[in-house]
Amino acid sequence: MARLTGLGVLLFLITLGALSLHVPGADTVGSVERANVFVGVLALGVGVYLLAVRLVLKGPLPPRAFWLILAVAVLLRAMLLPSLPFLSSDIYRYVWDGQVQAAGINPYRYLPVDPALEPLRDPAVFPWINRASYAHTIYPPAAQAVFALVGQVTATVTGMKLAMVGFEALAVLCLLGLLSLARLPRERVLIYAWNPLALWSFACDGHVDAVAVGLLALALLCRARAREGLAGAVLAAAVLVKFLPVAAAPAFLRGGRFWRPALAGLAVIVVLYLPYLSAGPQVFGFLQGYGDEEGYRSGQGFWLLAGLAHLVPLPDGAGMAYLIGAAVLLAVLALRIARAPALGGPAATVALCRDTAILTACTTAAANPHYAWYYPWLAVPATVAPVPAVVWLSAAPVLFYVDPFNERFFWPGLVFVPAIGLALRDLLRARAPTPIRALEGQP
Repeated sequence: MARLTGLGVLLFLITLGALSLHVPGADTVGSVERANVFVGVLALGVGVYLLAVRLVLKGPLPPRAFWLILAVAVLLRAMLLPSLPFLSSDIYRYVWDGQVQAAGINPYRYLPVDPALEPLRDPAVFPWINRASYAHTIYPPAAQAVFALVGQVTATVTGMKLAMVGFEALAVLCLLGLLSLARLPRERVLIYAWNPLALWSFACDGHVDAVAVGLLALALLCRARAREGLAGAVLAAAVLVKFLPVAAAPAFLRGGRFWRPALAGLAVIVVLYLPYLSAGPQVFGFLQGYGDEEGYRSGQGFWLLAGLAHLVPLPDGAGMAYLIGAAVLLAVLALRIARAPALGGPAATVALCRDTAILTACTTAAANPHYAWYYPWLAVPATVAPVPAVVWLSAAPVLFYVDPFNERFFWPGLVFVPAIGLALRDLLRARAPTPIRALEGQP
């Protein structure tokens, strides 16, 4: 208990120190030098977090440890909530889209700079919207529904951040339910609740990924309780917040349970898209432009291809070839998991979360987004099934808040190479033969 308390205090002090590096009023940390120090401090926080994860996985803790874990998680978020976001400006688009919908306007129809929206321009929000002059909103309908609901209550960044932390609270409650079904110690909720990347992504910057976090945890709980239709519906809603959660679908289909979750998910997708179809093809927003902007078409945006580009020029179509190859490998993995036999009891819950952790981590790593906040959602299934490579990937991308080399291979390699090493280690251990010991009293 004393060690856990000490680690909690350390994480608090590290978070406070990182927050103090921000220059008030600056839309970034304040300078390149400060940003580098900031990420160094966050990296120390990841180290403390990993020690805390190891501690809760080693053995039983006293009952009061659970309340300490929750208290530290709440305190850390309360510390960051009042600050304006300074690691990303995405939240300003959320608030803007919410206000556009509050005015009865389809958010996919106009660019923020369009004269038709001039009466909605708020000096506290509009000037900070990124890509305002050329990008329609990229966020799918479930995210837009959340923006609209928040927009009916408040037009402030703090209000939107509170909503995102609320979805985190939903995730924690669902994780406690999953841990109970798996008959695992509830102290393991620390794996998500103390994750530094989740803390800065959601309590500080209010990223909409928090909605996907809450919905994914709820979908897992529904599936663990054999509510297949509801699980499919909730997972579909998570997909229409951030498309990556679709990777978890094969884990929900394990044991041949297909039609009910598939039909429920399809119905939710149709219902969520219907209110926005008046925008026509623009309902998909800036999705294609975003892929081009991030270098996915050329291939330079993918970590492995960026490394290959240091050796030889990338041919035309390299990005598409990479996507096809990754899709085939992920499809093989998905098929293997979906066709695995169904389990019962606590083992079924653990298997569901382990399969989800593997699928989501492999898909996220294959896409290797360049932004840190795309990764903390991996801590949700890892809370019940703590695969080391997945736990690492859920926190280590704090390094992506800076890019000292201004390239897409060497610096990201500090995240992806250890993850690959941990995954290979686990794979080799799983394939190693188990020694057979002679029973006592037998030859």
